[in-house]
Amino acid sequence: MTHRGSRVLHVGSLARVEGEGALHLGLEGRSVTEARLAIYEPPRFFEAFLRGRAHTEPPDITSRICGICPVAYQLSACRAIEDACGVTVTGQPAALRRLLYCGEWIESQSLHVHLLHAPDFLGADGAVDLARTHRADVERGLRLKQAGNAILEVLGGRAIHPVNVRLGGFHRLPTTAELRPLAERLRRARDDAAQTVRWVAAFDFPDAGCDHDLLALAEPGTYAIECGTPTVMPAPGTAGLAADSDRALPTHSFPLHAFGDHVVEHQVPHSTALHSRLDGRRHLTGPLARYAVSGRLLSPIARQAAHEAGLGDPAQGAVCRNPYRSIVVRAVEVLYAVDEALRIIDAYEPAPSPCTEVPPRAGTGHGATEAPRGLLYHRYTLDPSGTITDAVLVPPTAQNQGAIEEDLRRQVQTRLGHDEPTDAELTALCERAIRNHDPCISCSTHFLDLTVQRARH
Repeated sequence: MTHRGSRVLHVGSLARVEGEGALHLGLEGRSVTEARLAIYEPPRFFEAFLRGRAHTEPPDITSRICGICPVAYQLSACRAIEDACGVTVTGQPAALRRLLYCGEWIESQSLHVHLLHAPDFLGADGAVDLARTHRADVERGLRLKQAGNAILEVLGGRAIHPVNVRLGGFHRLPTTAELRPLAERLRRARDDAAQTVRWVAAFDFPDAGCDHDLLALAEPGTYAIECGTPTVMPAPGTAGLAADSDRALPTHSFPLHAFGDHVVEHQVPHSTALHSRLDGRRHLTGPLARYAVSGRLLSPIARQAAHEAGLGDPAQGAVCRNPYRSIVVRAVEVLYAVDEALRIIDAYEPAPSPCTEVPPRAGTGHGATEAPRGLLYHRYTLDPSGTITDAVLVPPTAQNQGAIEEDLRRQVQTRLGHDEPTDAELTALCERAIRNHDPCISCSTHFLDLTVQRARH
């Protein structure tokens, strides 16, 4: 519609992302004057009603934040509370936590790759439309998702909002007989995952890049999933570093307890969710960051698949900064998660006890894990009885908002430099750019209002 010399376009819905939000683009001629992504993140509400609860409750409460990534919230909460109480979980319960997280990576990443993101590259409106032309690929994605769900069901008691996770470990450990069918299923899934990497590697990727700092957990000797130290790979050209986006730059880390000193949240007028800055700069967390920081620690089969898929050899410092190629990195991570799950199952021996007791004490604890969408941070403060007096949750999508807005601005600006796109074409471009980051905008609705405002002269 036309209003005071400006044209405004409203797009009623954005499919194939989780949540609710609104995008506003301001255009003046061939220049993008404004790109604002307003989103609504549930964790802001959970922080309030976690206060006053017992220290044993956050794993079950926070799992309800997300139906696709409940394990990320459960295990981040467990690590933070255990840290506050001075307890470290080791042995088979710790290994099974990683196995459980692998299950979530497999089901969540496979859902995004096959059903949410792949249609953008293949000219389909969605998964149903894609199934008409790429039925075998969609069915392969569903098999992978089911394999991940099977891990959650065996270890967590059910695939959505698992009920078997508790502080210190699990309520009950599986038997070797219960894990044996999982291994058989995962060996078939490994072939499916390898085929998925080859499939997505053949997509046509637009030229794009990001110059954000990359933030991910790092853990010695392994690709970080369920624990680690926050590690930063600076943006190319930062502090005199070479502006080569395809090679790894020197990283630096900071203690997890200092997370709030480095990742600072602030309110912006156009969003009820908080934005974050890493040492005053935009940053990106998620698969591109994980691959940059720890790609050399992928299993041999995953590292070889990454190299053959055109991502380069991470062992030689290859880094991917093209957000469109995040789908390839996610596919590689699915392959890694399947391979890692098989390794854990093969080494499994039931422990004498399913958990370590976590008695309450006064203190503040910090926990972070790598959700499929990126680094998820929890902080809890307990009084001597174990009652929670303060809670802070920083989800990956909230951290990524600034980077997503900048990517949107750049990609629209690049498009305007080549031609005069219609509003429908701009809408499609913005939807693709948003889906590159697989944002979890909210856990109840799937809705986005896109407003394109063109100044008239």
